[in-house]
Amino acid sequence: MQPYEERLTAPRSWWVIAVLAGVAMALILLPLGTLPMLGGLIGGSALSAMAVSSYGSARIRVVGGALVAGDAKIPVTALGVPEVLDAEEARAWRTHKADTRAFMLLRGYVPTAVRIEVTDPADPTPYVYLSTRHPERLAAAVEAVRA
Repeated sequence: MQPYEERLTAPRSWWVIAVLAGVAMALILLPLGTLPMLGGLIGGSALSAMAVSSYGSARIRVVGGALVAGDAKIPVTALGVPEVLDAEEARAWRTHKADTRAFMLLRGYVPTAVRIEVTDPADPTPYVYLSTRHPERLAAAVEAVRA
């Protein structure tokens, strides 16, 4: 089986908002002249784009016997059976069912998710919640490595 890899990129509308933030900065600096206005447009757009890019750079991978989600690397042997969550169930696990001790790689713009119990008795984390656009593929990849 091929290793699983997914990048949780930000939606296109966020990039439009980043450009609009640059336009807003340009309008703020317009009274100071053309050069400061252009600097505000470029600087504001660049800073906003870096923020969107940084937030949208989260990756989920199943490789080498481990689940790598963001900065966390968890051996698949320490995980239980993955549970695929549709949009409604994922929303419930993000809100009223959520445990504050859980590891959550959460992106609100991704409606579906996978929840995996942590079976390691030494780990206080009850489960891992991962926003993913392909929950069935992620669950199958974790199961394949577990088997």
